[in-house]
Amino acid sequence: MIGVGVIGYGYWGPNLVRNFAQVNGGAVVAVCDANEKRLEVVEKLYPAVATYRTVDEMLADPAVDAVAIATPVSSHFPLAEAALLAGKHVFVEKPFTRTSAEGERLIELATDAGLTLMVDHTFIYTSAVRKIHELITTGQLGQLHYYDSVRVNLGLFQSDVSVMWDLAVHDLSIMDFLLGIDPITVAATGVAHVAGQPENMAYITCMFPDNLIAHFHVNWLAPVKVRQTLVCGSEKMVVFDDVDMSEKVKVYDKGVILDEDPREVYQKHVGYRTGDMWAPRLDNVEALALETQHFVDCIVDGTTPDSDGHAGLRVVRILEAAQESMTHNGLPVEVPKMRTVAR
Repeated sequence: MIGVGVIGYGYWGPNLVRNFAQVNGGAVVAVCDANEKRLEVVEKLYPAVATYRTVDEMLADPAVDAVAIATPVSSHFPLAEAALLAGKHVFVEKPFTRTSAEGERLIELATDAGLTLMVDHTFIYTSAVRKIHELITTGQLGQLHYYDSVRVNLGLFQSDVSVMWDLAVHDLSIMDFLLGIDPITVAATGVAHVAGQPENMAYITCMFPDNLIAHFHVNWLAPVKVRQTLVCGSEKMVVFDDVDMSEKVKVYDKGVILDEDPREVYQKHVGYRTGDMWAPRLDNVEALALETQHFVDCIVDGTTPDSDGHAGLRVVRILEAAQESMTHNGLPVEVPKMRTVAR
């Protein structure tokens, strides 16, 4: 039985506690939070769970085998580092770390100690994203042409991170999982409409080999909530609408056909292919339930999580490049390559 301790019982912590309490082969044994009122809620809902006001106290508890971190990004690295040095497996909320150097350090610690390190990229565990991954890896979409994503709403303005590090991290983690290749360059522009605060809207463009392009629009200042992704292939196209409760994924048999004119060697005709649309059946299972179970299973089996430290680091490196590009008015910035082949 893997004993899990959760650090942070604010916005996301209660969801982690609820899901880790239900996993097979694991159990929530401790919760840590500096706010005593939050701990009173834990004690009322989970009377068998130990509560701590300091991280050091919780890490000293021998019943805690693994730690789940649900705190602001500025604290991810010191908390994860302390947990790994204490011999605990680590599950850390997105984004992984503030810098790639911090991410590299955590990966090194986990590898040297033989501990499981996993990043909370929740969306890659949804049935919708898993289905799109299946369509791509089985070649049903053909050669990919573009990836276009919009994630906007009238959201909560963050004071510690920009909209890229808050919202775009979701879509970049989905893209990383679906495409399985690293972008060559990243260009980004953004604006802060509240003086002295981070950017509240941004546009990010990632360039890949073979003319594959990915574009992201994230915004805290929109009148409607939009969570939509388009993936275009040479054979089929996919629309992923996370707001649609009945048909989140739609597959369109649409595209263009290029035919050479036999009378003109250099002349090509563009035709359009219009076929059926179908919406695949998706399992109605909470992604976080699958993700927390996956974390415990990886600890028990010694396997690598789908969203391991390297996945978290790849996303952080894209975000760093995007931030650098933004400071130079959208100048493309090269992204360090981490993978040699597509998954």
